[in-house]
Amino acid sequence: MIKGIHHIAIGVPDMAAGLAFYTQAFGFEVVQRQTIANAPLADQAIGLSGVDADMAMLKTANCFVELWQYRAPVGSDATSRPCDLGYPHFAVEVEDIDLEYRRLLACGMRFVGEPVNFGDASAVYGQDPFGNTIEIYEIRNPEKPRLRAHQRLEQDGAVT
Repeated sequence: MIKGIHHIAIGVPDMAAGLAFYTQAFGFEVVQRQTIANAPLADQAIGLSGVDADMAMLKTANCFVELWQYRAPVGSDATSRPCDLGYPHFAVEVEDIDLEYRRLLACGMRFVGEPVNFGDASAVYGQDPFGNTIEIYEIRNPEKPRLRAHQRLEQDGAVT
């Protein structure tokens, strides 16, 4: 049985800069740091050979974000567009999208435009300083339980 989303992993070119951005801009808490090198089991689990990397697990309100800085193997820039297969992004839920949009701009995020109001929700996509795509998401209609990630749908009577 799948219990839910545990973490989302993203790559950063500089762990210190990644930690500074995500702890300051988003308020995430560092709960684990680890260097992985000469670890055949890690190579096997990840599906790479000769992994040499730093990992940090950051706690959010309802899941974790895992930062990875690989020294080996050397990666490539995998910048993709929303229409490309495998397009990765994660979304953070906010109370006031306009306020957070302005605050995150000041923290170094680059957005594709201004927040868009869809009626029940508002959203805007942007990138962190390292090119990772993040959606900023505000639920405007709390009566739509299917939009609320932090509540179990069974409790809201919204199982479909």
